[in-house]
Amino acid sequence: MRPEEYAWYADRLQNFAREHRKRLEDLLCAYGPGSPPASHGWYALIGQPETLVILERMETVPFLLRSTWEGEEEDVLLDDLEFAWRPRTRLSRR
Repeated sequence: MRPEEYAWYADRLQNFAREHRKRLEDLLCAYGPGSPPASHGWYALIGQPETLVILERMETVPFLLRSTWEGEEEDVLLDDLEFAWRPRTRLSRR
């Protein structure tokens, strides 16, 4: 994210959460803590505070997110989140 974006990013996240509220609730119920997939150790990011930011970036700038992610975190974390969220543009091989 460019420094000039920081000033309005909180508003962007609020709008994203408002727009996708039902979808976020469904995601949390289906894949979040206490769900059958989570009990097997899958979908570890779902339910974490940073997930909202990652999902917003996944919808807004998926190529930037993927290129920034690679080498920083385990790819499976982002792949699982992408599989569960099913964004418009999917970059994982799954």
